Amino acid sequence: MPGIRRQARMVALQTLYEYDMVHHDPLEILQRHAEERNLHAKVVEYAQELAEGVCKHLADIDAHIQSAAREWPLQQMARVDKNILRLAIYEILFNNTVPAKAAINEAVELAKLFGSDTSSRFINGVLGTIFNRAQQQPTPKAESEVK
Repeated sequence: MPGIRRQARMVALQTLYEYDMVHHDPLEILQRHAEERNLHAKVVEYAQELAEGVCKHLADIDAHIQSAAREWPLQQMARVDKNILRLAIYEILFNNTVPAKAAINEAVELAKLFGSDTSSRFINGVLGTIFNRAQQQPTPKAESEVK
């Protein structure tokens, strides 16, 4: 059985996928999944944090995707791939509780489970670009130390 965070990512991915398809309320989708599968409270808690975080930062996250995958407009990208990217980018850029490399590895694993034959390579490439760019950005602390 997958660990709590992996289960939470899977549920968050399914929640975001449905939200992307039919725009149902993400928290209602998540609650339905939790009840149908009798999910552990910690799984639901982290899945909710992920889904809410992605929705809160969606425009910013999508801008990162478009910048890193210029040849793939969001509208043409497979919904599964797009939502795996959204989850991982949220974890890498906005949620500092998971190491970026772990978030990337988890996204690649989700792509292998839910995506097409080429999804895992695509996800890894886009997230690698975003991670490398984030590493090159000066941190707010570093800027304040310079002054």
